[in-house]
Amino acid sequence: MSASTVRVGLLAYGAIGDEHNKAVLATPGMTLTAVCDTNAERLEAALLISPDAKTFADANDMLASDEIDLVVVSTPPNSHYDWAKKALSQGIHVVLEKPMALTTEQCDELMALAKSSDRLLVVYQNRRYDLDFLTMKQLVDSGEIGEVFHYESFVGGYSKPCSYWHSDAEVSGGAIFDWGSHFIDQILSIVPSQVAHVSGLNQKRVWDHVTNADHAQVTINFADGVLATFVNSDLAAARKPKFFVLGTKGAIVGNWDTSAGDSVADLPAIITLNRADGSSEVIPFVTVEPFLFHDSLAKFLADGTPMSVEATQSRDVVAIMQAAEESALKNGLPVTPSLLRS
Repeated sequence: MSASTVRVGLLAYGAIGDEHNKAVLATPGMTLTAVCDTNAERLEAALLISPDAKTFADANDMLASDEIDLVVVSTPPNSHYDWAKKALSQGIHVVLEKPMALTTEQCDELMALAKSSDRLLVVYQNRRYDLDFLTMKQLVDSGEIGEVFHYESFVGGYSKPCSYWHSDAEVSGGAIFDWGSHFIDQILSIVPSQVAHVSGLNQKRVWDHVTNADHAQVTINFADGVLATFVNSDLAAARKPKFFVLGTKGAIVGNWDTSAGDSVADLPAIITLNRADGSSEVIPFVTVEPFLFHDSLAKFLADGTPMSVEATQSRDVVAIMQAAEESALKNGLPVTPSLLRS
């Protein structure tokens, strides 16, 4: 597609719609030509940024319209598989919101379809581009804390969860899938080791108005002894740090920035480097260009420049979450996930 601009369609214009819209507008080689949502007000919001886009109330009509070369699917997770399969079958490149799907079997089918149709399938792993995570990863990659052997990540607090689809396990995949799609992807981006087994726990103790677990934990044991955990909790009256990473020469702590009040997840964590001699230092965030994912996407479609985010990685995140859910049904007994990563 190097000779033309990639025409992008947005399938559903929810909370992240403006982000994709602005990114496409700012990315050379891409243009927003269509947006679909059943809510007329959301379509109007999209047109405020891209007034020339054609609007649709029916996703099937948009996919069949010959208006787009690529679709960004931002529908709830339990519909990702169906919409991606339909788009790929019609020769359209697909960007999926997290997670890719709710089972590895669905992921594998989509990747096989993308390969056979010579179309791109990739997941928008946007949390890889968070300033706090990029700052932490730079410290790890540069050897500041030596070899990582223990990694903890946490999100949550003590609050009544929303009643939207995010809290409906049948739609979201559950509490492990909801935030795990981000945090487990980050873990796999930091720890290169082979995964040995996974355990998971889901606790339902207070919030009976929703079906997601109130407190969920995933533990990943790597073959070389590295241990990583992820916790998503709505029962944490005291928050753990967002990141707590131990290395052979030091440690990194990512403390929540409480300046936003209860909306701590909206701000990057404060990254502190702790050295073996007892000294510590708050590390300034790295400087990055905006919309790196979309820029990488445009370059791949233009000339095949490899993307840092690949479908196989997002598929393995699903495999780990699926194994954790299976483990949770066995009260935390370890399960070996089926991974493509060696």
